[in-house]
Amino acid sequence: MIDLLSYGCIALGLVFWFWGTWPLVGDRSVLYKLHSLSIADTLGSLSIVFGLLLKIPREWPLLLLAVFSLALWNTMLGYVLAYCASDLPPKERWGDAAEPFSSLTSSLNGEPQTEQGDA
Repeated sequence: MIDLLSYGCIALGLVFWFWGTWPLVGDRSVLYKLHSLSIADTLGSLSIVFGLLLKIPREWPLLLLAVFSLALWNTMLGYVLAYCASDLPPKERWGDAAEPFSSLTSSLNGEPQTEQGDA
């Protein structure tokens, strides 16, 4: 019974992988394609890792590390995609955290520099 469930999870993971790859040939935007690919890839990979956990439970520390790595890196990819898709200027994206870079961006844009207290 465990073997059947394990193979089912692995097969479901492969279905998610192919399901996420299919939109790459569509006419949507690149960011939409990457978003759908990253979601399907995460679900497929987690399903495969869960199936492997059922198949070889003695390797649970490594498989748990794989789950945390998938969750961390795919979340970071989502934030990077959202950052790239945003049309807001850096000040509105980051709030006051963008302040140290305002003089750098203004000098690169050819704008005159002002002192912090003069504004």
